[in-house]
Amino acid sequence: MILTEQHIPDHRAPRLAIVRQKYNAAGGAERFVSRAIQALLRSGRIEVSLIARRWETLEGVVPVCVNPFYLGNVWRDLGFARAARRIWQRDGFDLVQSHERIPGCDIYRAGDGVHARWLELRRLTLGPLGRLRLALNPYHHYVCGAERRMFLDPRLKLVVCNAHMVQEEIRQRFDLPQDRFVVIHNGVDQNAFHPDLKSRFREDMRRQWSIPEHAPLLLYVGSGFERKGVGRALAAIAALDDVHLVVVGRDKHAARYRREAARLGIGARVRFVGAQNDVKPFYGMADAFVLPTLYDPFPNVCVEALACGLPVFTTSTCGAAERIETGRNGWVVDPLDIEALGAAIAAWRDSRASWPALAAAARSSIADLTLEGMVETLLQHYRRLLDGLRAD
Repeated sequence: MILTEQHIPDHRAPRLAIVRQKYNAAGGAERFVSRAIQALLRSGRIEVSLIARRWETLEGVVPVCVNPFYLGNVWRDLGFARAARRIWQRDGFDLVQSHERIPGCDIYRAGDGVHARWLELRRLTLGPLGRLRLALNPYHHYVCGAERRMFLDPRLKLVVCNAHMVQEEIRQRFDLPQDRFVVIHNGVDQNAFHPDLKSRFREDMRRQWSIPEHAPLLLYVGSGFERKGVGRALAAIAALDDVHLVVVGRDKHAARYRREAARLGIGARVRFVGAQNDVKPFYGMADAFVLPTLYDPFPNVCVEALACGLPVFTTSTCGAAERIETGRNGWVVDPLDIEALGAAIAAWRDSRASWPALAAAARSSIADLTLEGMVETLLQHYRRLLDGLRAD
């Protein structure tokens, strides 16, 4: 039984459980959870616990680790969901905010978007055999079922979306009322991610990675190379013989992308540097950021890049496109239109004189996306939910 505020002693802050299965240093969703927890703790207005299979070390937080045995991804997700639900019911948190598709939570943060929508877009890139395999994959059936059960569960009180795109996808697909949603774009530490990273890191990082000082340099950050468009980025720069690309992130098929770069004749202009615990030096060495993703609700990396003064190349199926004005602080193209992406990059490359204005516009476009503002908005909604429970 989840406690409501009427059971909370006056001297105790409300207790919030945040649920996310595991930590991946290269994962944007995980970095968001870590930053959100730290910012919530700094507010001093709510007690935060983390229910996870495993996580990084966070000052002030002892994760409640649940790691049931599993074989395969369906059993993995189902086992974690059951174990997490037992924990939050046993410990009587005032609110449960899940970042996983688990029916019975009070709040769901839709940081992973709508799985059914991702499958629709994925089918567009596959041949008949690939579409058949996708249709028969039991994991996708499990995720879509869990997603539907969670959104239709009467205990779900609030869906926190990180983009209006995601809100509309959920609202239309599951027919939820408008007042069940709030859109909160991801906040970013604007002191840590700042245009002065260029003066601190550009020269040394370019020397370290053998990038010519004046070469136009694009940066990609993220895991999941296929979905997030590393292959499309490689194809887009193939005809732009002076444009370089640095790829930060881990992918089990990374060797395939190295071979593709070599096949395209651009191996000397592409650096695959793997996952990095600190991506700030890489933002500092770059001139622009590229994420030609097939589907991404609202990637942190786009906000980080804008905060660092990097114009962003992304797609119309990326929630961060809501922050991009083409030609002002970046470019937005169709996710499968490699020719349009190449043309946008060429237009940027050929207008070097406008780069300072692009950098200034990039930075100013996320001026309102602070971690403090994000946390204050979350706290307001937590309080509203707790007041509603008390009234009941």
